[in-house]
Amino acid sequence: AKQGSTPAAAAKAFEGITSDRAYTGRTVLGSRQNASSAHTINEDEREEFTNHINFALSGDSDIGYRLPIDPHTMQLFDEARDGLILSKLINYSAPETIDERVLNRGRRLSPFQVTENNNVVINSAKAIGCSVVNIGSQDLAEGREHLLLGLIWQVIKIGLFANIDIKLHPELYRLLDEGEALEDFLKLPADAILLRWFNYHLAAAGWPRRVSNFSGDIKDSENYTVLLSQLVPAQCSREPLREHDLTSRAELMLQNADRIGCRRYVSPKTVVNGNPKLNLAFVAHLFNTHPCLAPLEDTTEHAELDDLLFRNQEYDREARAFALWLNSLNVDPFVNYLFEDVKDGLVLLQAFDKIFPGTVVWKRVNSRLPLMRFKQIENTNLLVDLSKDQRFSLVGIQGADITDGTPTLVLAVVWQLMRANIVRTLASLSAHGREVTDRDMVAWANKIVAGSGGQAPPIRAFGDHSLASGHYLLDVLNGMKPGIVDPSLVAATHNEEEYKRNAQYAISIARKLGATIFLLPEDIVEVKPKMILTFIGSLMALQQ
Repeated sequence: AKQGSTPAAAAKAFEGITSDRAYTGRTVLGSRQNASSAHTINEDEREEFTNHINFALSGDSDIGYRLPIDPHTMQLFDEARDGLILSKLINYSAPETIDERVLNRGRRLSPFQVTENNNVVINSAKAIGCSVVNIGSQDLAEGREHLLLGLIWQVIKIGLFANIDIKLHPELYRLLDEGEALEDFLKLPADAILLRWFNYHLAAAGWPRRVSNFSGDIKDSENYTVLLSQLVPAQCSREPLREHDLTSRAELMLQNADRIGCRRYVSPKTVVNGNPKLNLAFVAHLFNTHPCLAPLEDTTEHAELDDLLFRNQEYDREARAFALWLNSLNVDPFVNYLFEDVKDGLVLLQAFDKIFPGTVVWKRVNSRLPLMRFKQIENTNLLVDLSKDQRFSLVGIQGADITDGTPTLVLAVVWQLMRANIVRTLASLSAHGREVTDRDMVAWANKIVAGSGGQAPPIRAFGDHSLASGHYLLDVLNGMKPGIVDPSLVAATHNEEEYKRNAQYAISIARKLGATIFLLPEDIVEVKPKMILTFIGSLMALQQ
């Protein structure tokens, strides 16, 4: 499925659908009755994800009247079709991702309004790290269960993982293995850190077993029982270990979890069956509510942590945007930590081949994992050579710099890939097919603003300080679709907080129009030229 579904397609998806709240089973949409293939969904996951939504969005001023959703039926998929619940869920998991002022609200939305809301959902989900390559706004409008459930899980997981961050929990330093470098620990994905945390407490409890997954290793509830007892011994005993029946033991363990307010995401059935998603959610919830790690006291530990975080923060925002962009190309594996995940060259070569089709001779690429360092460097050297063939500016950059994860040099390479993608996309959409320059993009934006009736002066480059207010970008958007910007919502005062609100508004409107946007409001307020170029380039591609 592709993004940018037409209102006509959305209207077709809504044929024959009512908002009847009496659900007796599976809802069949008109557009799916003749589907050639069937998809199954996990009913336990549907039930628990519905419970999560009911908890997270209870009392919301816009959709509270639609809750609670019955977790035992297919109601979730009909309720999610108009994009409002999904938008609210995204903001619950990643606050302020969507400026909710752009959402179309109401009990009965037109197909066009539904398409706009679902454009916001798809493009905002991309911006927080969800993989939505095969999901379009029409799929959401049609209530395609397997796609919706997969997207909902990704959004929930991002929220559950948000606090598994050493910047927020410096005491995670305690989880380093003996002799492990802090820098290596910081590269671990959140689920690996959760396993490390789980095992840390099992070891502290004197328990001989360890967990390496969220499925087989937790089915008998023994490790869970010991973990809970270690976290809150006053309320969680090891008594469940005396029970021999696995389902009964799981229930006793969950009664312990209930005593500390953590009976969520799993049931005795999903514990015994080892559902990996739901058990991961349960462990993440335990960490978020009861991390139980002693604070750092050693000044040396503090100094090492502060130094590394300070060195990394300079690159964090750009690295985040570039990782999200790479993931939008459907590279494999998914990029979580840019500097680590591109070091073998495979992800970047995939991206290169998508931007310049046929240029990568794959039989020359080392792809059998794991790769020795010299094999990784062969790949990254190939990438550098191919990039030079495309006139990238790579003075002083060698493949080893990418393999070593040198931040400035990795960012330089990935930025030029991203820019080439924008330029080639624009060239392919233009009538003459010639390469589009920065000057062309500036001229296009100035022309749109001049015809919009807005007050923003023209710009000379994407580094113009006047861009900080967000007014110029809002005028571009209003010029593309007159009336899309509500002037009463645009702040005119000259302070950073108001500028940020304008930037949030502009980003959400762009996503509403169907643009894929990866920059953050801070990138606009601080006038980051590269990021603003990506914003204008995405709008220009949309317009063409």
